[in-house]
Amino acid sequence: MNETLATGTARTDRERVLGRRRERIGPGGDPVAPGTAPEPRREPAGPSDVVLDCGWGRLVFGQTFHEQIAVAQVLRSEAAGARDICIYLRDPHVLVSRLPDELFIDPSLTYRLPLGERRPEATGRMEIPGLVVRPLRDADDADAVNRIYARNGMVTAPVEVLVDNAGTDRFLHLVAEASTGEIVGTITGVDHVAVFGDRENGASLWCLTVDFNTAPPGTGQALLTELADRLDERGRAFVDLSVLAENSGAIRLYERLGFHRTGTLCVKRKNPINERLFLPSAPAGYDELNPYAKIVADEAMRRGIRVEVTDAHWGELRLTNGGRTIVTRESLSELTSAVAMSRCDDKRVTRRILTEAGVSVPRGRTATGDADDLAFLTDVGPVVVKPARGEQGNGITVGVRTAEALTAAVELARRFCPDVLIEELRAGEDLRVIVIDHEVVAAAVRRPAQITGDGVHDITELIARQSRRRAAATGGESRIPVDEMTREVVAEAGHRMDDVLPEGRVLAVRRTANLHTGGTIHDVTAELHPTIATACVAASRALDIPVTGLDLLVPAPDQPEHVFIEANERPGLANHEPQPTAERFVDLLFPGTRAPQRLWSPAGPGGVA
Repeated sequence: MNETLATGTARTDRERVLGRRRERIGPGGDPVAPGTAPEPRREPAGPSDVVLDCGWGRLVFGQTFHEQIAVAQVLRSEAAGARDICIYLRDPHVLVSRLPDELFIDPSLTYRLPLGERRPEATGRMEIPGLVVRPLRDADDADAVNRIYARNGMVTAPVEVLVDNAGTDRFLHLVAEASTGEIVGTITGVDHVAVFGDRENGASLWCLTVDFNTAPPGTGQALLTELADRLDERGRAFVDLSVLAENSGAIRLYERLGFHRTGTLCVKRKNPINERLFLPSAPAGYDELNPYAKIVADEAMRRGIRVEVTDAHWGELRLTNGGRTIVTRESLSELTSAVAMSRCDDKRVTRRILTEAGVSVPRGRTATGDADDLAFLTDVGPVVVKPARGEQGNGITVGVRTAEALTAAVELARRFCPDVLIEELRAGEDLRVIVIDHEVVAAAVRRPAQITGDGVHDITELIARQSRRRAAATGGESRIPVDEMTREVVAEAGHRMDDVLPEGRVLAVRRTANLHTGGTIHDVTAELHPTIATACVAASRALDIPVTGLDLLVPAPDQPEHVFIEANERPGLANHEPQPTAERFVDLLFPGTRAPQRLWSPAGPGGVA
């Protein structure tokens, strides 16, 4: 072992590491099953035992190792919370067969894109208006990259490692920056020649991902083609990537761009991060769970808590750890009392309790269907009409200004609940704050569904495309309905549904920011003003509820002004990444368990880490 590029790679004594397995080690140092002969020793050309720290884990270049036991030792030294990957190992199945309780073959496929003269035309540079693909520069970029990783369920990385790596020629760490200055995508390239003088003159790409809330269509392809261009400029012969076999959408994209499949396999260590990849099966009904129940099941299983799906459609789980069993329905659990739940269920009751607690709420009244309703409209101006009980934005009308519109809005709301609430319309951003165990865990601004023109497709097609993207990003939970409200919003903006929007033109197509109707959610926890955080905790205590999602209207999350709109007794914990909503929920349910270690954590309320 004459060279290692890892930062902090552990070198453990063979006798201590192998322990009872000593009798299975052959003369060459490789693990050997009983009754089999070891392979002859192979000396790789160039540097040996090359390991590269990527922050989220290490890349173990198997072709540089001449002893399989050395690979095993490296994988066994994997850091807590990390995800190491061994690629290009000769006979990976042999190593796994000898250590099946510790290692597994990753269920992924390896694809290769030829570069240089053999590079397919489909991977030529892709330009997207307002989008710039550039190298990662600093800690702010690295924080943004980690947020995208977390939002997509990927392992995060220490900021300092990402920044340091980006400053070397071994890495090509690129980000996609939108015209707003926001980082909306990322990709990491590894130059094998710079790492270990690869005689095959190759490279690989890792962690290609985008923020599906903000990235324009084609961002992933733009990142990929820019990386290919830069590797081409370095004279590399090919770039490889590894993709899960179940990711059919990504595979179709890679094949369309000219990638071809190779026989390379990856080896990983069994750990909580990889658990779903090597366990025989998830609990019965797991695959039918919606994202809001699945995020709870995943966090529980990572901690070794037994998960039983009692009703997949309902999102109901039975969680057991030792002698403690708790039934949950998404984020609603037996710890929430029936009284607390009923207080949130009826918006009129919620208003009364919060008002008595001194919390700011908009002026409002229960609709009576007579002249008093119109008098209230005349007094306060534009109003919001909504069912007193209900969820997911059903039956809500925003911006009612006339007597005729008020009558129609009340009739619509009564289709969902006989009792209807009329509230003054307050301007501001739609803010959702998650409070667990009377502590603010996450805050996010929710924005109505919008589309971006491309100068080619009409509004109807753009809505359909954006709806498909939202559905894919949320497990089918978010879609943009093409209904009367959508048509009205488009018409109010001066357009028809068959109009072709100019390239780059952004058009909102819904009034409400509800996630289920295509709205997007953007984490603002670090920006949350202390006054708002304090008010949210006071509201949760007044309602006496351990888990709640509080909806507010604010001029901006970092300003103290606010009004409460409603409280949700079963808030969705998904879509608040990178904040640890599921972790804190399971902490509440099973305080004796511990969440898996994170390599990076986002700033909490007020920017406190």
